[in-house]
Amino acid sequence: MAQIKNSSKFTLVVVMLALLFNSCSDKVKKSPVARSSPWDKMDEIINSISEPQFPNKTFNVLDYGAVGDGKADNTVAFKKAITQCSDAGGGMVLVPKGTYATGPIHLKSNVNFHLQEGSELRFSTDPTAYPIVHTSFEGIELMNYSPLIYAYQQKNIAVTGKGILNGQASERNWWTWKGSEAYGWKVGMPSQLDSLNLPKLMEMAENGVAVSERIFGEGYFLRPNLFEPFECSTVMMQGVTIKNAPFWVIHPIKSNRVIIDGVTVDSHGPNNDGCDPEYCKDVLIKNCTFNTGDDCIAIKSGRDADGRRVGTKSENIVVQNCRMIDGHGGVVMGSEISAGVSNVFVEDCVMDSPNLERVIRIKTNSRRGGLVENVYVRNLEVGQVSECVLKINMFYGIYENQTGKFIPEVRDIHLSNIKVKNGGQFGILAKGYEASPINNITLKDVTIDKVETPYSMENVTNVDFINTRVNGDILEDVDF
Repeated sequence: MAQIKNSSKFTLVVVMLALLFNSCSDKVKKSPVARSSPWDKMDEIINSISEPQFPNKTFNVLDYGAVGDGKADNTVAFKKAITQCSDAGGGMVLVPKGTYATGPIHLKSNVNFHLQEGSELRFSTDPTAYPIVHTSFEGIELMNYSPLIYAYQQKNIAVTGKGILNGQASERNWWTWKGSEAYGWKVGMPSQLDSLNLPKLMEMAENGVAVSERIFGEGYFLRPNLFEPFECSTVMMQGVTIKNAPFWVIHPIKSNRVIIDGVTVDSHGPNNDGCDPEYCKDVLIKNCTFNTGDDCIAIKSGRDADGRRVGTKSENIVVQNCRMIDGHGGVVMGSEISAGVSNVFVEDCVMDSPNLERVIRIKTNSRRGGLVENVYVRNLEVGQVSECVLKINMFYGIYENQTGKFIPEVRDIHLSNIKVKNGGQFGILAKGYEASPINNITLKDVTIDKVETPYSMENVTNVDFINTRVNGDILEDVDF
């Protein structure tokens, strides 16, 4: 009998424990799962990008024959100083106060090319001064004139200081090659639009001609970029002022761990984008001022067939505390975007100019294709823009017919805590494809005043307006 009683007690204890376990288990299952903010990803990106480090050694360019009189050609002197610095394990190549005429500058690993305050580099406008190197033009790789400052497959490099980089481009030299009368071109003058220039390059890329056989340079009219680290890692440009670039201004391509910090770009020439990371990963652009003749920042990943050939998207791009003045767009993705763009974070920026056309812009088409996703924007103060706050154009077209079979995708675009005093024509201007609608646009705590039309959207799904006002009126969620 005692054994039966003990057995019953044991059974009761087991049942009670089981009930208690199941109850706890249910509570665990029902507890909400803590979800991290997408902005946590931005912090991870920033923490993964370290500044280049250099030995405490200085190589003064004056010791290598440089003369800062604005007349003497310092190309050789700069080359000697950079080579010796790199060969010695690295350090600072110092450019003291003065005005230095120079041709192209090619950086090497472990070199910090430092411009002392009061120094100015004036780059030659003679195309023959620039040797043929592996570079890129409008999203297509080729062999062409060297960028004004160039690094190829180097590590741990920097351009720093308070000096000036003056490309000296104007309506009397590089800019005329655009083929636009607004920049000094006249009928009968050569331009990039001539059949043997950009159209030829585009045809080569579409036909799969090897990059080594796409030889341009002398006798052709495709302008060089100003600063281009190509296939480099741990790169920094800090503090300098850049003026009058021939073409794109800052163009890291196929490079990782890139910092652009405290740089001022004041360059109003044709295609003078301020900063164009292309096929890049882990890029931080902060504390910069952009006053440009084209997009302030344009994130890219190759044009058409060449972008698909490379197949490397640009991802993990952070823009912080920048000022945008003139430009086609403040922060832009495209139009050379065939390999795609992911994880773009923009915060704490100020944008204001009657000559600034858009705040955030995505531009692509069915020849480009590509996927743009995960774009997060917050804490912007916008004075004036002329066209719109957010523009997503999947039918962007210049040059010849831009339609093809590569339908682009755009999704997950989020704007929050943005104040716009004068929004121009549209708050949002977006057009997707019926077969590929733009998906997931969120505006939260956004205020846009003095705008003609709150939005114009076609083939857009999942638009979420949260505490968003246009001209004082609360916007309601709508599918387009």
